[in-house]
Amino acid sequence: METLQYFLPQVWFVILGLFLFLYVMLDGFDLGVGILSLTSSDEERRGLLMTSLSNIWDANETWLVLMAGGLFGAFPLAYGTILNALYIPILVMIFGFIFRGVAFEFRELSRRKLFWNLAFGAGSFGAALGQGFALGAVLQGINVDQKGHFIGSTWDWLSLPSVLVALTLIQGYVLIGSTYLVWKTTGELQETHYKTAKLAAWTTLIGAVLITITTPLIYEGARMRLFQQPLVYIFAVIPILGIWLIWQLLQSLNRQEERAPFVWTILLFVLTFLGLGLIVFPYIIPRQITIYEAAADPSSLVIMIIFIGFLIPVMLFYNLYQYIVFRGKVTGGEYGE
Repeated sequence: METLQYFLPQVWFVILGLFLFLYVMLDGFDLGVGILSLTSSDEERRGLLMTSLSNIWDANETWLVLMAGGLFGAFPLAYGTILNALYIPILVMIFGFIFRGVAFEFRELSRRKLFWNLAFGAGSFGAALGQGFALGAVLQGINVDQKGHFIGSTWDWLSLPSVLVALTLIQGYVLIGSTYLVWKTTGELQETHYKTAKLAAWTTLIGAVLITITTPLIYEGARMRLFQQPLVYIFAVIPILGIWLIWQLLQSLNRQEERAPFVWTILLFVLTFLGLGLIVFPYIIPRQITIYEAAADPSSLVIMIIFIGFLIPVMLFYNLYQYIVFRGKVTGGEYGE
């Protein structure tokens, strides 16, 4: 039983990390395209951007739902604490999703599309902003008592480090959205997003460098973790790999390759998640609550693993099938020529 109490929380930590990564990767370009729609100069361009998402966007958020459900079942203490501490960022994210969903459907039926275009773009930006603040707040730590209950204020999530994390996450979404549009579009629209991808790559790099420098300076727990043997050698390699991946991404954009920029961007996200996981582990709420303290009963964790073991392959197959079926280019008018 002691072995299960030690091993099962680790398994669920990895499963939740997988859910979060799949959500950020899949809905990330979705949100990025939505944010980019705010910069579209005319209705035809905006229509092409919306069309590129029309058959896949609604399934991407399923991974976030699975993560929330998994967190509630596997680490109920952390679920309650995080939800209590991050009401405002989570509400901003939820309202962003609502605006996006309603706008996506109503825009097609509306003769005057301006309001729904703005609602879709603003909803995408709001959802990304809420996620960024939530991530920044969790990384900086949540004030809890000895029982793990939240004892902070309503605005604890708002700080300069969380603002930096939120802005960097938005730039990351714009980057993956731009590289997705490079893959899916042609002609002048594709050329435009080669440019937005290059700009987003540089802004994301600047944000990542600032976070990397400031995190150990501000947070003692992160500093101790970063310089702990033998993790210090791993953390020394991650920035080097990140710079190399950014370089490969920029080179592929300069060569105007179509699929390679999206692949390099995904690898950047993978590297970022690995780094975050190594910094956070074994805490579900950094430096406050460990996965072992917050974990549910081992029998519950086993039953959930059995259920998730059947669900994950089904979800992955469904997502993969979608992208294979709708893998073609989105074209139309002068921007698709």
